[in-house]
Amino acid sequence: MEHKQLEENVLSLLKNFLNRENQLIEYPAKRKLKNAALFLIAKEFESGREYKEKEMNDMINSVCCFQDAALIRRELYDLRFINRKENGSIYWLEEKQPSMKELGF
Repeated sequence: MEHKQLEENVLSLLKNFLNRENQLIEYPAKRKLKNAALFLIAKEFESGREYKEKEMNDMINSVCCFQDAALIRRELYDLRFINRKENGSIYWLEEKQPSMKELGF
């Protein structure tokens, strides 16, 4: 599935969880919708760039109105959207993102 079409599908799936600026106002309870939300958040990060924890939190909080960056960071890491140094001081977007099949699409 083409990336642009995928993004449109994700936005459509999450329409009840987004405000007018496409920021998440609530974190979905269902896994498929959580995965869609994580996809939406992950696309905000630049490939090849390293982020300090505060930068990660700021980026996540710019997309999520509910302000739980630690939860989102853990979920992004657990699903392999991002990776980090062992001590959690530096994060980066994984070069190979989870497949649509892995995300349940």
